[in-house]
This record gives sequence, structure tokens and C-alpha cells, in this order.
Amino acid sequence: MKEIEKTQIKLLSDRLDLIRHQMTSMQLTSEAEKYAELEKEKATLEIEITRLKALRNKKLSKEAQKLVNMPFKRPITKKEQADLGKLKKSVRGLVIVHPMTALGREMELDEMTGFSKSDF
Repeated sequence: MKEIEKTQIKLLSDRLDLIRHQMTSMQLTSEAEKYAELEKEKATLEIEITRLKALRNKKLSKEAQKLVNMPFKRPITKKEQADLGKLKKSVRGLVIVHPMTALGREMELDEMTGFSKSDF
């Protein structure tokens, strides 16, 4: 689902760029009707892109909210990062979020962090 939204946003953005490019090369005097038509389409594309981005952010926020509400969270040490498989097996339901992922950027993490329902 995320990939579909991402590609749809990309296609709409590309179309918007094309319209903007066409509008800059037009002469207002001779092609006023066509310019007005492009202006209307540009407005609808901008609204749709904004709506899709908000939808994507809302989905991310639900997941981020779920993690923030977990009772235990702490940064993952370098030693633990070296053997994440062992750490995940020892702690049931552990979710690790990297700061460079979309979720990590949204949560504004500075380091790899683990979230769990039980202490670890």
C-alpha cells in the first residue's frame, strides 16, 4: 500500500511539474483559455498531492504512537547491535527503530532505539 501511494504521489508531482513548465512557456494573450485550464488542473493536483502526503503521514503516526506508548524504551548499544538476532530472541515483542528510516525520522530519534512491552 505504501509503495502505491508513493508512486501515485510521484506521478502527480511529475504531472504538476509538466503543467508548470507548460504555463511558463505560454503567452497569456493568445492562449488565455488553455492557461486557465492548466491553472485549474494545477490547483487540483496540488490538493491531491497534499491529501496523499497527509494520509501517508497519518499512517506513520499511528505506528509511531503505538511504539511511544510501549512501557520500555532505550537506545541499543553497539554490542547489542552486533548481534540483534540474539537480542530479539531474548526479548519478546522487541521492535527496533533505526533513526534513518521514515519512522525513525518521524520520531526524531538520534540513535537506534528498542521498544518493548517488557524490560530489557
